Amino acid sequence: MSDGDTNGRDNHEDALVLVEVWPELERAECLARGAALKWASGVFCRPEHLERLGQYRKRESQRTASINSRLKSVVQSYLEGVDWGLGQLREARAELREVSHDMHKVNLESRKNSEQVTTLETFRDVSVNHRQLFAAVSNLPRLYKVRSMVLETERLVESRRLLEAHARLMELERWQDEVLLQLQGPRGSSGTGLTSEDEELVRNYFSGVGCLVDALAKELWAVVGSGLTLSHQNPTPFVSAVRIVEREEALDHIFLEERRSTLGHNTPMPPGRPRCWRDRFFKVIEEAVSARFRSVSYLHTQGPGLASHLSALQHCIMGDLSTVRHFLEQCVPTHYHLTRAYLRSCHQFLQTHLGLVSGWELEGGEIFAVLNWVLHIYNSSEMMGEPALVAELDIEDMGPLISQEGLEQLQNKYVQKVRKSVSEWMHKALEVELTDWQRDQEPDIDHEGCYHTSLPTIIAQMLEENARVALMISEALRDQTIQMGLYEMENLLSRFRDAIIEFGKEHHRDHTINSNKFYLHYLLACISNCIILKASTECLQQQLCSFPSNRYSRIPLGPLAALDRAVRKACRLVMDHLLFELQPHLQELLSRTWLDQGDVTSNMCGVLEHHCELYNRVRQPCRQRLKEECQWLTVVEYVRALMQKRLVCKSNDERNQLVQRMSQDAQQLRDHLQSMEIDGTIGEVNPTALILALADIINVKDPVMLILEISGLVAKYPDINEEHVSALLDVRGDVPKDVRKSILDFLEQSTPPLPPGYRPIFTEILVPSSSMHFCLPTAKCT
Repeated sequence: MSDGDTNGRDNHEDALVLVEVWPELERAECLARGAALKWASGVFCRPEHLERLGQYRKRESQRTASINSRLKSVVQSYLEGVDWGLGQLREARAELREVSHDMHKVNLESRKNSEQVTTLETFRDVSVNHRQLFAAVSNLPRLYKVRSMVLETERLVESRRLLEAHARLMELERWQDEVLLQLQGPRGSSGTGLTSEDEELVRNYFSGVGCLVDALAKELWAVVGSGLTLSHQNPTPFVSAVRIVEREEALDHIFLEERRSTLGHNTPMPPGRPRCWRDRFFKVIEEAVSARFRSVSYLHTQGPGLASHLSALQHCIMGDLSTVRHFLEQCVPTHYHLTRAYLRSCHQFLQTHLGLVSGWELEGGEIFAVLNWVLHIYNSSEMMGEPALVAELDIEDMGPLISQEGLEQLQNKYVQKVRKSVSEWMHKALEVELTDWQRDQEPDIDHEGCYHTSLPTIIAQMLEENARVALMISEALRDQTIQMGLYEMENLLSRFRDAIIEFGKEHHRDHTINSNKFYLHYLLACISNCIILKASTECLQQQLCSFPSNRYSRIPLGPLAALDRAVRKACRLVMDHLLFELQPHLQELLSRTWLDQGDVTSNMCGVLEHHCELYNRVRQPCRQRLKEECQWLTVVEYVRALMQKRLVCKSNDERNQLVQRMSQDAQQLRDHLQSMEIDGTIGEVNPTALILALADIINVKDPVMLILEISGLVAKYPDINEEHVSALLDVRGDVPKDVRKSILDFLEQSTPPLPPGYRPIFTEILVPSSSMHFCLPTAKCT
């Protein structure tokens, strides 16, 4: 058999062995063959591609050789690593054999020494007992002196010789600690140590030491609490107390450090440690501050004495601060920052105290005192705003004395209290005003010659004073107070208007029996009062407008509207009174008596002159308004009398006489009104010119020409209607039916709109309906 056959057979056998060992190898080989066939079928799909078969074979042979060389290098490095590992395992096995041999020797030696260890434990117990006995014998002199030292230390404490007492106390505590330490044994020893019965015995024997600590602490804190008083007399006890506190703080630090360094040995702390007397020192200072300030006029705090109490607090705090800064601060270490601690204690006490005070049922003046003290006095240069104290206390960090919510509640309570007071004062002022109206004398006259009463002065001064006082607290409170005052003024003016109405009703009910002869004077005084109150109201509203960003600065408009309503009502009553006095003369107008005698108008002018003289006692602009209304009312009543057809002309002579009398009356009224400084024009209308215009209608000679005159009258007075013209034609007494019909038809067709600024005059004049008996509305009168 040839060598090739032999090698092929060997490779095949090796392949079979590998397949048996790794079944995945057969699957991988199948996949590789499939991939190779797929590649070959793609490359040699055509016969001419076979020419490059040799090239592909050479390339694949080179690639196969490269892969084989890499595999061989990997396998070689892997085998070298396995060989090194096997060498390490051989060395480790040899070392383990040596260690096992040495351990066997040690085990044999320990078995030999076990009997000797039992003997050493006996010696150790004897040593511990000996050491404890030696400690007891060596401490016998001290133990005998414990009772006497405790008694002596008690006497020192009672006599406030604090430094000496504390030195004896420290010595007693040192003895106690040394006894316990000696009985316990050295650290790390494995003896039995100190039993609980022995420790209890030692502590009972030194029980007086704990009582001494309590007694010394009591005296110590009493001295610290009275430090402010002692600093002026004898600061030595306070200095001694501070030195003792620092000693105890140092001892606490030492014991804590020892415990940290020996934490693994479970070293117990001495009884009562750490005492933390420095923290207790500042706590006592805080308690002393609270107790000291609570005693400052505390029994008289609630009620009228609140302002005095706050003032006393201020003087007490500043006096104590001066003592702390100039005396006590020199008695303590610098790191105590005693002034800062005192300030903090004061601030915390005041927060609590003022929170309690804010919850009381305070009056307006008391709330003002609290707000002023908190917002202004406390932070001023007279107290915490002093430059030397600003650096010691950060008020923003401590928080305000009263929270923002608490301040708002106090301000709201203040406004409510002031509102109640203002309402009561306004009610009383109105009662006084109503009483003044019944006086049998003329109202007071001011420097401008105008009537007035005390009401507007009282109201204005009260509101302005409340606003000024509230501004001392804050602008927001001032605005709240102004708003409240304006709302109360609105309520007052509503009651004031009702009182004016009732005043007028009473006067008209009994004007014939117990008539108030100064009724008109007080009505005019009421109008002047309203004008004064209007000026005061506008001044308060301007103060609100000065700070539009304030959330309380919504301007109430009700007071001005209420003032306007009250003024209008008073003016209406004034005109009613004028009409009442003119009524007897108006009854004679346009009658036969008036036509013959003609002195009615002169009498009317006398009444008007008297009234206008009184109107001069009213402030502007109501003075001019009353005069204009006086003119308007006179002309309206004159025309009303004409429309009542009291006089119907029966001839041209009567018409001429009527026209002449009306022209004279118009001229006379105009002259009197001008003499009384009354402008003839009201709202684009001249009232007295209307009388002349009506006289011209009556004076037309030819009735046919009436339509032209009436069209001009309608153009000038567009509110005139058919009834007015018909009544005017009836007064003439000579208008034919066809002319009347044409005029009325013209009026019906022409209804011009009222021009801007025109004040209707004919709408106030109702024409009485003519009574036509036995005339049905559905049938035409014949």
